[in-house]
Amino acid sequence: MVTLLGGGDLAPGTVTRLMARAPNLVVCDGAARAALSMGHKPAAVIGDLDSLDADTRAALDPDTIHYIDDQDTTDFDKALVNIDAPLILGAGFMGKRLDHELACYNALVRWDRRCILVGDHDICFHAPKRVTLELPEGTRVSAFPMDELRVNLRGLVWSHEDILLSPLGRVGTSNAAAGPVEIESSGPGLLIILPAEHLDAAIAACLAMP
Repeated sequence: MVTLLGGGDLAPGTVTRLMARAPNLVVCDGAARAALSMGHKPAAVIGDLDSLDADTRAALDPDTIHYIDDQDTTDFDKALVNIDAPLILGAGFMGKRLDHELACYNALVRWDRRCILVGDHDICFHAPKRVTLELPEGTRVSAFPMDELRVNLRGLVWSHEDILLSPLGRVGTSNAAAGPVEIESSGPGLLIILPAEHLDAAIAACLAMP
């Protein structure tokens, strides 16, 4: 697994937590500076390098720097496309700038990579057509559609069969687990949002995806 750092809010405790689970560190562009300040040397730096200052660059192994000259994609897009790993744990993609955060959620859906974005309070990942989550009773579970989808929500306080969710209509926020949770979607585009303390349950669910 890979820990991926971006330029949003980066709490040292969150980075330490992710690297304990995924010790292979990759950073997007200017996040290299934050990684080095926390005592972590990245195995790879990916991006258009417009935020990589000279001092940070000098502290890096030149062979780890991967310049991608593409102004039509974000550094997060570039990282998702170029990282080959069973699962990516991403920090620094939630918080700070809302436009950047929304672009990251868009990228999760468009590229459909196994990736969990981790913030101080919540985690978010793109669900496959079927996912099972082992969660304690009462855990907050949100299913947010980025497209119009037919969804089955089972094992929740408010369970539904064949419910229509849409970004322009009904969304599935602030539900709660009543036991093991099973979510089925008619297609890609469903984001699952959980409290950050349930990262390990999300990791297990993502690694079990077909």
